[in-house]
Parts: sequence; C-alpha cells; structure tokens
Amino acid sequence: MDSDSGIFKLASVGSYLDALSSITHEMSLIERSNLIFLDKCLHQQWGLGENVLLNWCPRENGIELLVVPHYAVAAFSAHAADAGQSGNGKAAPGAVRARPSEDFFKSLLSGHRRLDPDQMAKVSKLLGIDVTYLPLRLPVSDNPSQQRIIEKMIKRYSITYVPSRAVALFDIVGFSLLSPFEQMTQLNSLSYSLNSAQHKLSGQKIGIDFARSTTGDGFYVWNRDLTLEANINLFHFMHLVVADNAIARSKARQNTVPRIRACFHVGGSYEFHQAEGLNPTLYNYIVGDVTIALARIIERAMSDQVLVGEFTTQMPVNGADAVGHVTLDSIEFVARAARSMEQLTGIVLSGDRVELIKCYLTGTKLDNGKFTVRRIIINDKHGITRKVYNAKANIYRRNAAPILLGIEDRVAGASDVHQNRSEHLLRPAGAP
Repeated sequence: MDSDSGIFKLASVGSYLDALSSITHEMSLIERSNLIFLDKCLHQQWGLGENVLLNWCPRENGIELLVVPHYAVAAFSAHAADAGQSGNGKAAPGAVRARPSEDFFKSLLSGHRRLDPDQMAKVSKLLGIDVTYLPLRLPVSDNPSQQRIIEKMIKRYSITYVPSRAVALFDIVGFSLLSPFEQMTQLNSLSYSLNSAQHKLSGQKIGIDFARSTTGDGFYVWNRDLTLEANINLFHFMHLVVADNAIARSKARQNTVPRIRACFHVGGSYEFHQAEGLNPTLYNYIVGDVTIALARIIERAMSDQVLVGEFTTQMPVNGADAVGHVTLDSIEFVARAARSMEQLTGIVLSGDRVELIKCYLTGTKLDNGKFTVRRIIINDKHGITRKVYNAKANIYRRNAAPILLGIEDRVAGASDVHQNRSEHLLRPAGAP
C-alpha cells in the first residue's frame, strides 16, 4: 500500500486526529504517528468495505483483530442449521452445532471493542475465524487517550449496535406530488429549521451532539449521547423544529415551506459509516428497529401531527459511563420532558421571547378532572400492529399569539383516521 493510502491521506489523518483533539492533546508526536500508521493498517483490513472489524486486543508490539467479511455478519447472527433441532428443542443426533445467537453477536457490536487475550481466543474459536495480527511501530500503551482513539478507529471500520437509541423523524407531507424545484426548496426549508432549532438549543447552553440522515422526503435526527438528558433534549429539539416550520409556513407566500409531520421513538439500531470515495465518512448512519418503526408510524400520521412510539427502556442518567440507569416508558418519559421545559424559557422564536412551553400526550377529560392518555393502535402496511401516542406542545410568547403544535385529541381519536383505533390509559401521577 502506498504512502497516500489509508482512511485519508497523511494530512487528512492528522485532521481526523485534530477533530478528536480533546482525546489526542495529551499524546506525543510519535504516538500520533503510530496511530496514523495503525489507521492505514485498519484501512487495508477494511478493504474498501469488504470486511468488518469486530474486536481488537493489544498484543506484544501490535494489536490483534477479529476481521470478518461483511456478508458473513448476518450468518453469524443466525443458527447454522435449524434443521438440526429435534421436536423437543434439543440438538438432533449428528446435527451441525448452532452458531452463536444474535444476542451474542450484538454484544460484540456494542460497548467497548477491546477484549483481553482470553476473550479474544474464545470469541475467535466460537465464531470460527482466525485472529489477524498487525505489528506497529510502537506497542499500544495503556494511555486512556490512546485506548479511546483506537476504539473510535475500530468502530469507523465496523458496525455498532445500540440497544436503546432515541430518534426523531421529520416527514414532508405530499412530497412526491411536488415539482422537483418545490421538493428542493422544501427540503432546504426543513433543513434550515433543523439548523435553527439546534442553534437555539446551543444558545441555551444545552449540551447536544445531533446527527442526521435524509430519508429522501425528510430527515432522521438522533443524539449521539445516549443519556436520559440527551434524549429529552432531542424531544425538545423536535418541538422547536416543528415550531420553526410552523412560523415559516405562516410567512411563506409560495409553496416553499413544507407541511410536516413528526414522530419520536426509542429502540435498537445498527450504526455504520458509509464510504465517501474510497474512505468511510466521519459521520455515522443508523438503521434498525427504531428507524423501521418510525417509518411505519409516520405513514399513519396526519399532517401537522406529532406521534410518540410506545417504548420501555433503560436510559443512563449520569453519563455514558455511569452505572446509574432509569427505566422509563413513553408516558413517563414525556412527563419528565414536560418538567424540564423551563430550560427553554427565553428562546426567541420569530423575534418574540418564549415565556412558557407545555408538552403533553393528549387524552380525554374524566368527570374527576383528571385526564386519560390516548394510546392509538395502528396497523402498518405490512399488517403489523404498533402503538403510539398523540403529542401536543403549546408555546407561549411574550408579545405574540401562542404557537400550538400537533393536533387535538378529538382529531387524533377520530375512528376514520387511517383505520386507527385507540384505548385510554389513566395518566400516571406527576404527569402534566
């Protein structure tokens, strides 16, 4: 491989490390040079996307790698021979031994990729693949900064599984019926609303690290951070995008601003880095249960509607490396988000300062003054049943009319809406 090969040319690799300056500032020039050399070696093993790098382990003067062809990834998550099972679920005589389960393979793709030597040998034997040894100019040190950047390098040439990822989906209504010019202007308008909402959150000193990918007629947006706070910030971000879009539509004189619908869900996802030219990009893309669910849910959403998918999941509460977690379902999550809305006070929308924001899941009022939560049961185009909640947000500004986002409960509960049906749940204590 020539000297200009690798994930980037030499100067670009330096830029990549500079982008991770918070990690590399403690490292010497010779350590950085060693990482650049390692990156070139990883690029060669990646083979333009032919292979996936699973795990790594420091070994003598280099590192060991588990490298598998990309087409073998699915095979490792399935059993080798279902026919080898007898009727009672036990292995039939002479049956081929089943390969590791999908859960085991997911565990390799989530969390830290570094294994110790014993783990490396066991995983290699279990998967039936040989360990690849890469000699380096310097041995890998125990420097935490160096360990973290090698982890990031490995993941760029790999697939990562995240069991619980919050994602928002924004969809332009009637996009396919627009002219190409209108499609371009409406996508650009929605992209501006995303940028504007992110800028406003940054101005409030709210920590965010959003990523996005286009769906063709909209965008998936997720927070790279997996904590409860990060997920709540993404939920707030969704409402700010919808609000910015609503303001822009009220001012537009031509068909340049889209009418949108949005939904929010939490679920598992696989993440990968697409190739740009002959190298993987710095930014990741996601696909998995959460994006599939969002795509199916949005098909049954009405114009201007905001839906929240039904989920129950654990979320870290003190940071990605914290031990503490909290288990929340959709209703409890929205209740927590509603209680944190005060951090958005002071945001300026269309020149007017926001005084108060209320967000809630809609339902019917009971005789005792309490409210239910309407849970909507939808059947997607594949006949799969999914449960969602209708969300609203009311934004009150100092010198302007309030911005009312989402649709009313009576509209969401109409029996003739996409053949959806609904049931009512008692709102939990502490919910708005």
